[in-house]
Amino acid sequence: MPRVHVNGIDLFYDIKGAGEPLLLIAGFFCDHTYWSLLMPSLVKEYQVIRLDNRGFGRTSAPDNPYSIQQMATDTAALLERIDIKKVHLAGHSMGGQIAQELALAHPEKVQSLILLSSLAKGDARFNSIIATWGELPANLDLKLYQQVILPWIFTDAFYSIPEMIEMIVNLAINYPFPPTPHGLYHQSRAILGCDTTQRLNDIHCPTLVLVGKQDILTPVKFSEQLAQGISNAELVVLERGGHGFLIESPEAVASVMLKFLSCLPKNGMSLM
Repeated sequence: MPRVHVNGIDLFYDIKGAGEPLLLIAGFFCDHTYWSLLMPSLVKEYQVIRLDNRGFGRTSAPDNPYSIQQMATDTAALLERIDIKKVHLAGHSMGGQIAQELALAHPEKVQSLILLSSLAKGDARFNSIIATWGELPANLDLKLYQQVILPWIFTDAFYSIPEMIEMIVNLAINYPFPPTPHGLYHQSRAILGCDTTQRLNDIHCPTLVLVGKQDILTPVKFSEQLAQGISNAELVVLERGGHGFLIESPEAVASVMLKFLSCLPKNGMSLM
């Protein structure tokens, strides 16, 4: 599987499909496969690029402080190395923070922006949760760690299906590239250190802000702040869905994304 050496790390990426490039950035404690349930819909229309962020999956996890801006630089360097000039850019949660920083630092690379279950800056409750999630991996095994975080990710309806939660826990336990406690810690501190609130009006590309109405980790108010701060933004709130709506409601999420992208002018760019 392809990797590139950028910014002192080996960064894993995956490309599928054909058409205009669509880059997907996952969030905390997630690798590129977090988008898997959306892929059948997206690859019909786009050349989809996914990556594992610094600190997780098949990408290096150096034991030193990370920042969201640094991970945006990692992503920009990947685009340079694989010779893609401009992308539609989507990020979930922490991935949305990375996407914002990429759009701010390299507007010439971003044709459109999709921010899913994301934020400009956390409030006190969110920051307390993320700080704890960064510290717990040094003290808990993966099974217990999943049992701690999953109630914040999925809705009551989804969480009440025991076999679904059991499947997700088992996937984490059997993940072939287990995370390091320091990688998760540094990712969590990157999230806490990011604040785009005063720079949102510097994002000028067409933007979709998408959130589940039942998201209790990054609630609707976070997405409202993004949509209000970005001048060319549209806010969509899914009636059914929590923070993990890429898993709970993949067809609905993909449908909203594709509808937004279909209204944009085509530029005919793809990986050469």
